[in-house]
Amino acid sequence: MRQLRGQERVITANRQTSWAFADAFVAEDEALHWARDRAREVGLRSVSPGTGAALRLLAATTDAKAVAEIGTGTGVSGLYLLHGMRPDGVLTTVDPEPERQQFAREAFRAAGYAANRARFIPGRALDVLPRLADGGYDLVFCDGDRLESLDCLAESLRLLRPGGLVCFEGVFADGRTVDSAAQPAEVLRLRELLRAVRESQELMATLLPVGDGLLCAVRRG
Repeated sequence: MRQLRGQERVITANRQTSWAFADAFVAEDEALHWARDRAREVGLRSVSPGTGAALRLLAATTDAKAVAEIGTGTGVSGLYLLHGMRPDGVLTTVDPEPERQQFAREAFRAAGYAANRARFIPGRALDVLPRLADGGYDLVFCDGDRLESLDCLAESLRLLRPGGLVCFEGVFADGRTVDSAAQPAEVLRLRELLRAVRESQELMATLLPVGDGLLCAVRRG
């Protein structure tokens, strides 16, 4: 990669400072801190506070009653989604690791959410999603296997009501998505996802520079 000039170094440093400030701007409660600690213990990377706050805002903006989450983890993103959803909303969250979902259950309980506010389904996303109702969801959040991104996009479009939102976490891939060097298959798949969403006539999309990149798109009516 080319060497940065002085002004470019300043801009890059300012952006990094601004991103750090955006994350620090978000206040997290004890349940979120607990869920983050569990994620670190099992070697998972949770969504950043800025990404979580964006998800919370999007859930609130859509007045979400039904949300599907691909990748429960230890409950960090789920907590943010629940914080933004309607009081009678239900989060359906899918993960191949049931023990991680148990951590999420505990985190949701600690945050004061009743058991009926979340439906935990263990299993691979592409095995579970076909069983969910067509057009039954206001928001679908995807934070699973990047190699399955395009398949998850197709399933998400089926699940979403008109005007619903689909969001993909981690599309920057730590800067590798825009790096011209040779990249692994998962990064190539992310590039395909970005292209498919941008070119889709069914979606209106934007890419939010929070965390490791949050791709968001509204399903047109």
